[in-house]
Amino acid sequence: MSTKSRILVLISAVMLFGVFFFPIWKIDLEAPQYPEGIGLRIWVNQITGYKEFDLRNINGLNHYIGMKTIEPESIPELKIMPYIITGFILLGLIAAAIKNRKIVAAWILLFLITLGIGFYDYYMWGYDYGHNLDPKAAIRVPGLTYQPPLIGSKQLLNMNAQSFPDIGTYIIVLSIMGAVTALYIDKKSSKAKT
Repeated sequence: MSTKSRILVLISAVMLFGVFFFPIWKIDLEAPQYPEGIGLRIWVNQITGYKEFDLRNINGLNHYIGMKTIEPESIPELKIMPYIITGFILLGLIAAAIKNRKIVAAWILLFLITLGIGFYDYYMWGYDYGHNLDPKAAIRVPGLTYQPPLIGSKQLLNMNAQSFPDIGTYIIVLSIMGAVTALYIDKKSSKAKT
């Protein structure tokens, strides 16, 4: 691999450290009783409210419609994801050090597969919380589920739920794009030499 490509792979790997400092996903709720809105931020290792008491308020609302309490400490993915991201950082650094195009390509492919699995897991998490409702809940609307949208907006009773990537996701996308660009540059420079 060319020096330029290796540096780009190195930057792509190091960039992933940013995922530990920014949320990867956000779910925001707008409703008449919360004119300023309330929301959740999903980080690589925790779920927090957008504002200080948002998680508590969302759990209170969820109680009335029969949704489970969101307890970040009981979600195993939040314990595993930091190790996965750290593994991808190390694999990226190794790929840059070894100077092997196939390892970089494997890193990208493995990363994309892992992201696909993570996206599916996020969907299933929302499905479980939105469909497996307590039949004794104070508010029950036959046939209505409360699964937040995977991505985009959705009206849930008097609430508009919005689910979108946050800064951490954009860091991951930039990291992958950097590695793909490194492969492209390296392939182009290899052809130019022949």
